[in-house]
Amino acid sequence: MSKRLEGRVAVVTGASRGIGAAVAERFAMEGAHIIAVARTVGGLEDLDDRVQAAGSSATLVPLDITDYDGIDRLGGAIAERWGKLDILVGNAAILGSLTPMGHIKPTDWDQIMAVNVTANWRLIRSLDPLLRASDAGRAMFVTSGVAKGGFAYWGGYAISKAALECMVTTYAAELGKTNAQANIIEPGIVRTAMRAAAMPGEDPSTLPDPASITDVFVDLADPACTRNGERLVVEMPS
Repeated sequence: MSKRLEGRVAVVTGASRGIGAAVAERFAMEGAHIIAVARTVGGLEDLDDRVQAAGSSATLVPLDITDYDGIDRLGGAIAERWGKLDILVGNAAILGSLTPMGHIKPTDWDQIMAVNVTANWRLIRSLDPLLRASDAGRAMFVTSGVAKGGFAYWGGYAISKAALECMVTTYAAELGKTNAQANIIEPGIVRTAMRAAAMPGEDPSTLPDPASITDVFVDLADPACTRNGERLVVEMPS
C-alpha cells in the first residue's frame, strides 16, 4: 500500500519531544524524509531511532530556533541538497511566564516573541522559495486556543500566538494560486511538557497523547490537500 507522503521532504521544528516529535514520527511512517530541528541533541537522536524503525530517514539539525542566521543556513542546505521543500511544520514555541501583563519582564516578552513569532517569520522568509519550488508545498503552524484572547495571565503566549495566526493567514493569502499552501492547527489540550508547566496540578494521564492528533498534520501535508489559509481545530473523540 502506498504511503501518503512517500518521497516528500519535511522540516519539523521543536521535533525532539511533544507534538513535534509525534508529527515527525508520523510523517516518517507515511514515507517522508524528516529534517528534524530542535535544541536537544539527545531528543533528536531518540527521534532518529524511531524514524529509522518506521522505515524512513532523518536529517538532524541541532539548532536554537532564534539562531536566525542558522535558519538561513538551513534553507541554503535544503536548496543545495533537494532544490525544494515539500512540508514545513512550525511547531517550536515557549510558554513564557503566566503573570499579569504589567509584570511581564521585557526580556521575557522579547524571548516569547522571538521564538513564537519572529522565528516562524524567519522560517517563512528562508523556506518560502523552496516551498514554492515543490509541486505541492505545504506549510502548517501550531497555535493555541488562548490566541482568541481573554485569558488572564496568559498575555505573552496568547499575544504571540495571535500574531502568529495573523502572519500565517497573510502568508497564505500571498501564496494565492501557487503550488504552496499555509494553514494553522490548534491541537487542543495535549499531554506535553508545556501543558504540564502551565497546569502543574493536572493529571497528565487524563490527557490525549500527542500521537493521537497527528492525522490533521498528515491531511494538510498531503499533496492532494486543497486547503489554504484555514485554522483547523483538532476534535478529539468523546
